[in-house]
Amino acid sequence: MAAPAPASTPIPATGVAPQGFAIRVVGAAAFAHLLNDLIQAMLPAIFPILKADFDLSFGQIGLIALVYQVTASLLQPWIGLYTDRHPMPWLLPAGMAVTFAGIATLALSHSYPMLLVSAAIVGVGSATFHPEASRVARMGSGGRFGTAQSTFQVGGNTGSAIGPLLAAAIVIPHGQPAIAWFLIAAALAIFVLLRLTRWSVRHGQARLAGLASCRGTGLSKAKVVQAISSTSPRSPTTSSST
Repeated sequence: MAAPAPASTPIPATGVAPQGFAIRVVGAAAFAHLLNDLIQAMLPAIFPILKADFDLSFGQIGLIALVYQVTASLLQPWIGLYTDRHPMPWLLPAGMAVTFAGIATLALSHSYPMLLVSAAIVGVGSATFHPEASRVARMGSGGRFGTAQSTFQVGGNTGSAIGPLLAAAIVIPHGQPAIAWFLIAAALAIFVLLRLTRWSVRHGQARLAGLASCRGTGLSKAKVVQAISSTSPRSPTTSSST
């Protein structure tokens, strides 16, 4: 005799309408990511110019890279940890404004210590940008978190590919002062991020709350065990005798 099928556990209705994929929001976040990583990729691409103009050793170039990576990479999770507890949407344009200042400082630097300072400033701007920007992409995902994150990541990867090309086309022929042309990318990113921040403040947190409430409660541990045991194949020794 077949075992009765276990009763399904209904998922309670939340009364929250599901939100769709906000392509304009996710696309804007990806575009801002492109601009940010374009600027970040420019710095290592101009190391040969800095080495020649400032008569630097490879060790000194490595120290510039270290300062940048410490601020841009190692600082990033700590900013994310803090903003998870205390959301700060306005860090998006503020972080890009820091990057803007770093580019200007890099273009006007006349000493090795100033190169280190400018690399650190650019790194802090990048570390500030990424946690909040990825959060906005998640807000606009409508539950399609993988699609939103991959779209956001494609923007960054595209910027990393374009940055060295622009450095070769703009900075290499005209020297260190031409770094200032990248201020245009930073200014455009600030404009985009200001609009994203306004959307985040008005709609983003409500969308995240709606996505969280639509997840349901799922099955308890006892129900999972019951479902597995009832669907497992019966042993041949339990067949009825003739």
